[in-house]
Amino acid sequence: MAPTTEFPLGPRELVAMMAALMALNALAIDAILPAFPALGEAFSVTDPNNRQYIISSYLMGMGLGSLFYGPIGDRFGRKPVLLFSVAMYVVFGLACAFAPDFDTLLMLRFAQGFSAAAMGVLVVSVIRDIFSGDRMARFMSIIFIVFMAVPVIAPTIGQLILYFAEWQFIFILLTVMGTAVGVWVFLRLPETLKPENVIPIRLDTIGSTWFKVVFNRTGFGHVAAGGLLMGAMFGFLNSSQQIFSEVFGAREIFPYAFAAVAGSMALSNWFNSRIVERFGARRVSQSALLAFLVLSAMQIGAALIPGEPMALFLAIVALNMAMIGFIGANFGSIAMEPFAKMAGAASSFQMAFRTVLGTAIGAFVGQAFDGSTLPMALGFLVCGIAALAVIFWAERGKLFARPGTCPKSPM
Repeated sequence: MAPTTEFPLGPRELVAMMAALMALNALAIDAILPAFPALGEAFSVTDPNNRQYIISSYLMGMGLGSLFYGPIGDRFGRKPVLLFSVAMYVVFGLACAFAPDFDTLLMLRFAQGFSAAAMGVLVVSVIRDIFSGDRMARFMSIIFIVFMAVPVIAPTIGQLILYFAEWQFIFILLTVMGTAVGVWVFLRLPETLKPENVIPIRLDTIGSTWFKVVFNRTGFGHVAAGGLLMGAMFGFLNSSQQIFSEVFGAREIFPYAFAAVAGSMALSNWFNSRIVERFGARRVSQSALLAFLVLSAMQIGAALIPGEPMALFLAIVALNMAMIGFIGANFGSIAMEPFAKMAGAASSFQMAFRTVLGTAIGAFVGQAFDGSTLPMALGFLVCGIAALAVIFWAERGKLFARPGTCPKSPM
């Protein structure tokens, strides 16, 4: 894919822009984690576990918002909907900085997540407009590599802000970054939705698309399995600050430990981008899922050790998150394969289902935190077993198969 008059973005700028859009969501989640104690104190949150709702409310808004942006993007195009999404992200992010109480903050976080949902849904749609099959999986993996740089550094950024300013300035940072990305999209992104693929907004059409997504065995199976594993990841995300602060007494090194875990996911996404076209998305992701199960069992064993070493916990969690890195983009691309002509609505429903399921599971795992790492480890294993069962069903009992070569991308 080379820049042309009709499509001025080269592959590097396209990857960078799509990653930047997705990174706004990651920044809104991960930069807040070090501020949990300050936010709890500012809003007099008595139960430390309830601080996790600052993350869960954003994620739930993002999941539910995903239902709407796909059909809207299929009707009005990707670019105008993305610009609206970024603008609302900026507005609600700024409002969070001036929230008068905890309940208002949670409502604003939900609204910000709802607004930002398009930045997840339509990034997938843009890439699906241009690529397909294993090539789509490769580009999505490359985007995830760039995107994953934000979770690596976001907690450190949040911690640095707290060294010099109040927690409100984290939300002000979100508004500045959102504004910058919005200007970039406005100036450089062409419309990728082809006129022949425009779908009018009709409830019967949307319902028909959702029906097709739900009853497509391969597509829905990979969406559900992805949601289960997202639940495991969100379970770690919700409880990570408390685990390092309360279990290991290492609050000051939390941003660096979190960076190590996020870095493992970035590395696995990079490696996935190098091998997925050779071995196929199914073989890579299913092998990683089996490894995830083994590592989750090891995580439970480590949690049962009296005085569990932090280094052992961190090593196993990092490896487990790396496996999710191999799985996420590949499951997503497999789930989208049957829906080339309804990419927006299909991606919208899939992301909504995956995110809402993952958020609900992650909130349950996070709220189960009891001063040990065992609830999180058990959550990993249960989610992994359930995901494997769903994939086994979706693939009709045939794992590690590779379908025929997909049509090449026109670009």
